[in-house]
Amino acid sequence: MYSAQVRPVTQEKANTRVLDQFLPLWSLMASHSDTLVVFFGATAGANGGKLGSDEREIILLVWQIVDLREKKVGKLQRRLVKPDTLELTDQCKEETGLTLDELCKAEPLDRILQQFQQAVSSELKALGRSSYTLCVDGPLLIRQAFHPEASKKNFVLPDCFFSFVDLRKEFHKCCPDAGSAEDLTVASMLQHVCAPPTDTEQVAGVREVKGMVLLTLHLLSDPYNHKFTGLETVKYKFESGACSKMEPVDSETVIRARGLPWQSSDQDIARFFKGLNIAKGGVALCLNAQGRRNGEALVRFINPEHRDLALERHKHHMGNRYIEVYKATGEEFLKIAGGTSNEVAQFLSKENQVIIRMRGLPFTASPEDVLGFLGPECPVTDGGEGLLFVKYPDGRPTGDAFVLFACEEYALNALKRHKQILGKRYIELFRSTAAEVQQVLNRYMSTPLISTLPPTPAPMVPVPVMATPPFLTSSSSRDCVRLRGLPYTAAIEDILEFMGEHTVDIKPHGVHMVLNQQGRPSGDAFIQMKSPDRAFMVAQKCHKKMMKDRYVEVFQCSTEEMSFVLMGGTLNRSGLSPPPCKLPCLSPPTYAAFQPPAAMLPAEAAFFQPPLLATPRAAQPPAHSAAHALAYYPPQAHAQLYMNMNMNYTAYYPSPPVSPSTVGYFAAPPGAMAAAVAAPPPAPIMPQTGALVRMQGLPFNTGVKDILSFFQGYQYAPDDYGSVVQLTDQGGA
Repeated sequence: MYSAQVRPVTQEKANTRVLDQFLPLWSLMASHSDTLVVFFGATAGANGGKLGSDEREIILLVWQIVDLREKKVGKLQRRLVKPDTLELTDQCKEETGLTLDELCKAEPLDRILQQFQQAVSSELKALGRSSYTLCVDGPLLIRQAFHPEASKKNFVLPDCFFSFVDLRKEFHKCCPDAGSAEDLTVASMLQHVCAPPTDTEQVAGVREVKGMVLLTLHLLSDPYNHKFTGLETVKYKFESGACSKMEPVDSETVIRARGLPWQSSDQDIARFFKGLNIAKGGVALCLNAQGRRNGEALVRFINPEHRDLALERHKHHMGNRYIEVYKATGEEFLKIAGGTSNEVAQFLSKENQVIIRMRGLPFTASPEDVLGFLGPECPVTDGGEGLLFVKYPDGRPTGDAFVLFACEEYALNALKRHKQILGKRYIELFRSTAAEVQQVLNRYMSTPLISTLPPTPAPMVPVPVMATPPFLTSSSSRDCVRLRGLPYTAAIEDILEFMGEHTVDIKPHGVHMVLNQQGRPSGDAFIQMKSPDRAFMVAQKCHKKMMKDRYVEVFQCSTEEMSFVLMGGTLNRSGLSPPPCKLPCLSPPTYAAFQPPAAMLPAEAAFFQPPLLATPRAAQPPAHSAAHALAYYPPQAHAQLYMNMNMNYTAYYPSPPVSPSTVGYFAAPPGAMAAAVAAPPPAPIMPQTGALVRMQGLPFNTGVKDILSFFQGYQYAPDDYGSVVQLTDQGGA
């Protein structure tokens, strides 16, 4: 039945489609096979329940044929395998009794497998049998050892390794009272059927195979008369496809892989998990805020058993990189891979297609332009129907497009045009996935159509200040609590659930997440309560309460202390510490003084605040009369001192939680206008009627001309180079 030879991986792509067509036939034949080949293997590292978890190579194979009709057994065969890395762990030496000298004389795995096929075929011919199925003690040997090693060594396993019988599951069908299949061992199963135990002094591998053969013969005899019909299968290749947001996804089947090479595709990830069956369309590559891959992927398996086996591949290697594998939820998978667009569903309805993403297209590019750019060497599936242009909700093009190709050859020809010119722009081409198509479309369709700034009815003079928002008034009243030690994955919903019954005592917009300098959660949060008594009660009842397997410390503090920390300072037992700053202090008149304004600052704009919390909120309505007011600097030393170090700007998409270190406008309190008018006019400095941006990660030798060249094509302050303020020793501007 299984006569295919070990072949190099270069033939795999050509034969995959044929193999998939005949897989149901092979499964049917294997389920009615008249011969079992009881199979055992050991690696150079961990064995038993941890087989394959440490990426060690196979060093020992033992097998024996069992004739299911005549209930006879064949000759027991034992082969040593020479690994590429000649190294054995102490545990392996103790369990197998093998030495490096013995392994040095052995042959590599691919040749041993050829000998295995030849020996089994000749023995079957002598018995007059035509087909066979592997029988193993649990799935680890096939799924966690053979397939990953064959994938790394670039050869395709014989067809018999894509379907097998799990002796534990077959025994569990006959004896369900013996315990769960995962906890069974050969010794415990023999003991349950009152079979004599095997000789413990026998050579490693021989002992296990003889025990499995003895157990198989017992199941074939009275009173069980068992038929070995249950068949475990391994998919030959990963199937791409679309996923709907309405589709139920079991959280027990999803993992998150982290540390992937940025150029890895869904097929590369499926190869990393070779031996485990991934659900159709079950690989979702994650994108960052700029729409580029961030080295993470969510993978959905067909059942929890395969998910648990995938978790055992934590820190296994893909090339020279180790990949971290963690549990994930179905909700996370749907958020990345799920879609509702009929256009996308129709585009992805064509199965077995290779998807290529094009980025940087001219906004005027038409389907004919893209087809002409690709050329006749790589025809697109169904012509223009195989193109999907990504657009904003108002129909404007984004410069991205996805292309379908019927085979790998056409896709490779297309990738050769990476960074070639179309019009006046070079085009980037990458392999893509169905999940990435959904994710990119969802991302752009969620982009707001209007600016985050409100329209200004009259000319205004913007004064950038490090402002404490209106609802963060400086006060010594201890009506706030500080949460320390939060899980980095904690969201506002988790904090509200953590607060429990005290949630009703939180002020509106009173939850503030603290981010570090990289914009990631720092593990701290501040919550404004309605009164100091409520804050004291929360600190008493919630201190060291658990949130996601971590205890969280809760302290009572004041609004002033909270504001100071959110500005970049620290709060510890010795009191307040100012934010770290390597720059000299810039006083307000020097940094942001302007010539006398020609118009007053409108109250509506004065009260507008950029989003400060984890979720967007509406602009704050004015709390007093709509009379015009001058913008002014608040009497807060830390706001003046660290204004230039902590500016934050709101991105259209996504909207991550940000600290209240934002540029804001607010109205002066009573009496401030008269003081401002009576004060001497400040020294003139650069006009700031436009937007201000901050650049991070600049080379330390960057000059002003380099920055201006980077923004070529954009309008900046034309008078002089004063619009560029360089932050020395910070790699920013």
